[in-house]
Amino acid sequence: MTRGTFGAPLRLLDVGRSQSARVADDPRDLDDLTLARAMRGDRQAFRALVERYERPVFALLGRMLFRSGRESLVEDLAQETFVRIFRFLPDFGSDGRTNLSAWILTIAARLAIDELRRRPPRAEPLEVALAVAAECAADERSDRRRVADAIERAVAELTPEYRAVFLLREVHDMDYESIAEALRLDLGTVKSRLSRARAALRRALQGTYDER
Repeated sequence: MTRGTFGAPLRLLDVGRSQSARVADDPRDLDDLTLARAMRGDRQAFRALVERYERPVFALLGRMLFRSGRESLVEDLAQETFVRIFRFLPDFGSDGRTNLSAWILTIAARLAIDELRRRPPRAEPLEVALAVAAECAADERSDRRRVADAIERAVAELTPEYRAVFLLREVHDMDYESIAEALRLDLGTVKSRLSRARAALRRALQGTYDER
């Protein structure tokens, strides 16, 4: 297991469960004082950073690796994300960046893209996926669940590059310029990929409603 910054294995799912600091539910960025302390190597401050950002990092990685057949990699990649954050945090802002959450999600997204490029997800026949989903939800599937399933399948079928653009914009609310910088793309490519990803989702939803 990857060892964390505190001299013991970094178990992100176990970090920050104290009742005194529920920062994981706070939509704001880490406060400037805690960030400054973390950048100086303060371990308590870095623990607060992990607590604040572990949830969005896990969410992004989970969606990026959705139905990849390698869901166990999510925690490993999350750990690697925070190892890299700790390593490079002292230089944060030296290139003009000021959005900490965008910087953190950038690291996670690039790790997920690299992983998917290295080992593409195992193909899962759509009929099998639908059959399993139908069996699990047989008598209680609602229209809302059907729509959610259609969206998940459509997102999973996007290429890693398109999926990253879509998730960073629509789920994590990053602006176009930040996404372009994060994924090393020009602005036009970001907008084009986002448009095509949205079109794919519209087609998936249209097919869902046509079946009703």
